[in-house]
Parts: sequence; C-alpha cells; structure tokens
Amino acid sequence: MELYGLEKNRLPTHVAIIMDGNGRWAQLRGKTRLEGHREGTNSVKTTVEISRDLGIRYLSLYAFSSENWNRPHDEIAGLMGLLEKFLQRELDRMMCEGVRLMAIGDRTRLPASVRRVLDHNIYLTRHNTGITVILALSYSGRSDIVQTVREIAWKVKTGQCEPGEIDESMIAANTETGSIPDPDLLIRTGGEMRISNFFLWQIPYTELYITPKFWPDFCGQEYIQALLEFQRRKRRFGKTDEQLLQGLG
Repeated sequence: MELYGLEKNRLPTHVAIIMDGNGRWAQLRGKTRLEGHREGTNSVKTTVEISRDLGIRYLSLYAFSSENWNRPHDEIAGLMGLLEKFLQRELDRMMCEGVRLMAIGDRTRLPASVRRVLDHNIYLTRHNTGITVILALSYSGRSDIVQTVREIAWKVKTGQCEPGEIDESMIAANTETGSIPDPDLLIRTGGEMRISNFFLWQIPYTELYITPKFWPDFCGQEYIQALLEFQRRKRRFGKTDEQLLQGLG
C-alpha cells in the first residue's frame, strides 16, 4: 500500500470535508455552476479512493446543506439530478471496493427519485467492511443538535432516563453520527474561514485544514498534503506538551 510519506499509525480515523468552490471554479472558466459541480464529482472519487487505500475508516462529505435549498431552483434541480446519476453510476464500484454508504440530514426534503437511489445504495452496501462514506445531504448542525435535545427530552418524559443522567456521551450517542467517531480532521476547500453549520457538536478537538483550492482542483496530492499537515500537528486535547511526552491523561 502506497503511504505517500505518511505514518500509517498516525492517520486520522475520520476525515470530514466541506466541499466548497464548485461554482466559483466554473465561473472563472466561463462554465455553468452545474459544470463545476459535475467536475467536483471527480474529486469525490479521488478522495474516497485514497482514503480507502490508506485505511481511513470514515469519510464525511458535506454535499448539500439545509441552507443550500435557498439557491436558484434550476441549480438545485441540476444538483439533485447529478447526485442521482452519481449514486447510480458508483454503486458497482462501492460494492467491489467494500464501501459502506451512510447519509445524514433531512432526507425528506430530497426528491423522491434521489431518496430511492440513496436508500437503495445504503441498503445494499450496509454490510461492506471497507471505508464508510457519510454523505451530509440537506444537513444542518444546529438541526442535528435540536433533534438530539428533543429525543433526550422524550426519554426523560417517558421515564427512560433522569435529567441528572444526561451527559456528553448521551448527547453524542443521540446525534446523527452517534455510531461513528468524531472527525479527527476537517478539510475545507475554497478558502472560506467558517464551518457553515457543519458538525457543530462533533468537532471541538478536530484539526482544521483550510485550502484556497476550489473543490474541483482538490487533487490527490492536495489531499495528501492535508494529511501530512495533520500528522505535523500536536493534538493536546487540553493537555500540556509535558503531559503528552509523559503519557499522562
């Protein structure tokens, strides 16, 4: 397995990516925004392949936020059509390469044809044991937290738990990503310095990597650079350097 100069025992378990800049990439080239989104699917495939080859267990891709529903109708329709075709085209590859597909977000807002293909792929890949790819579609970090609070409040109301039993682990377990570890690394392409309502609960100690590269230009080498930068970071989790050196918790 090619490691590209990376240390195998220091790879992130979970990488999350805010895939930004498709529209700006297209506009700079005199193309339509949809052509930029279409070009971005190549970066998706490259990133999944490298992650799988390296043994990264989870890859979360912020594909469509709840706020993106405010975009022009034609762009949304084109995006949904592109998503549907991409899922149809990639199913065989996911099965052959052991990719398990998951999705988070308000899927009820997706077109029925997209939901059918998405649910079909999730079902067929559910037992795959390679990398797990999580698509964030119609996703909102704040809505995830609100829904989590509602679920826990219902458990208290129905006597399943007491208020004093609510802790961070209970909240984490009831988020949409409760079954997977928090991201170790969050990559944002396109140069914007914000989180954009993504994984608000899940990233308190996640390492951030911001690149000015637009998503269609986020090639394999750029991804490797992000992983190399991650391995150069000291992840203290509130500890001092001395504690880290001594292995103290």
